[in-house]
Amino acid sequence: MDLQSIIIWLIIGGVAGWLAGLLVEGTGFGLLGDIVIGIAGAFVAGWLFPLLHFQLGVGILGAIIHAIIGAVVLLLVVKLLRRAL
Repeated sequence: MDLQSIIIWLIIGGVAGWLAGLLVEGTGFGLLGDIVIGIAGAFVAGWLFPLLHFQLGVGILGAIIHAIIGAVVLLLVVKLLRRAL
């Protein structure tokens, strides 16, 4: 993976984190925290979805959709963990 791919992945993850933060209310991480979780969600989705043979689209739109799903899942998991503790 070259530097350009990593930068694009970070941008997509940031957008996905921001959108996921709007979808999952009550996380309390703020914009920067949601973007970081979105980037992590993009990495998780980029790793997990091909293993599951799961694809909702191709190109940049498909990548954003996958990253949003990954970010929403991570935000929900973190929200549940924060409630439990």
